[in-house]
Amino acid sequence: MTARRRRKAVLRRLRARLRRTAWSGGAAAALALALTWKTVWPYIVGAVLVGVLGAIGWWLRRTRLRTVARHRAWQTDEENAARERSMAEVDAMTWQRFERYVAELCRRDGCTQVVVSGRSGDLGADVIGRMPDGRLLVIQCKHYAPHRTVPSGDMQKFLGTAKAEHGADVAVFVATCAFTREAEKLALKHEILALHRNLLGAWVRGATLESLLPLNGTGHGTGARTGRRPRTRHTARQGPPGPR
Repeated sequence: MTARRRRKAVLRRLRARLRRTAWSGGAAAALALALTWKTVWPYIVGAVLVGVLGAIGWWLRRTRLRTVARHRAWQTDEENAARERSMAEVDAMTWQRFERYVAELCRRDGCTQVVVSGRSGDLGADVIGRMPDGRLLVIQCKHYAPHRTVPSGDMQKFLGTAKAEHGADVAVFVATCAFTREAEKLALKHEILALHRNLLGAWVRGATLESLLPLNGTGHGTGARTGRRPRTRHTARQGPPGPR
């Protein structure tokens, strides 16, 4: 108990000494300021103004960053909602109408000589055309329910015909659902664009086919956003075009 009382007494003396020092320092500073006020007041006022302006600038910048972040989040939500509305219309199509719609998207993006096979035994070439730069485009279409996945077997069949049989420069496998990991790995390995549901939604909303080629393998069609944003030809698209 005696040692504790001694420590408390020492602490009280230290606090008292600090208070006296602070008061003395404050009084000395006030006296020096009063004696030199005519000389230093412009500097003090300038320092205060700089501090106030800096605080206002910091507040404005922080407010702007928050506003931009909220706007981007809202824009992302609107784009996702619009894409889902458009994809709901795509889901309601028959597989024949879906193939014709994919051909319409190709024409929209500047592809030429676009032809829809629309028959069995087409060896995986549901849509054939030319890219805007003249490269041969071959597309396999699968109109599956959104919860399904395209297996690697389907990708293997398309892989065996797209380039070997049709001589495709650009091979695209477009589906209204996701691809299995194995199917995506095959597509990446053999430079086939696996256009899963997410990328198809971006295409429907106005992204060009050319801009989607580098995004192969991203998103996995599960609702995750891709890292890059595809370039669009039309800033607003309310849904699929009507029958031609």
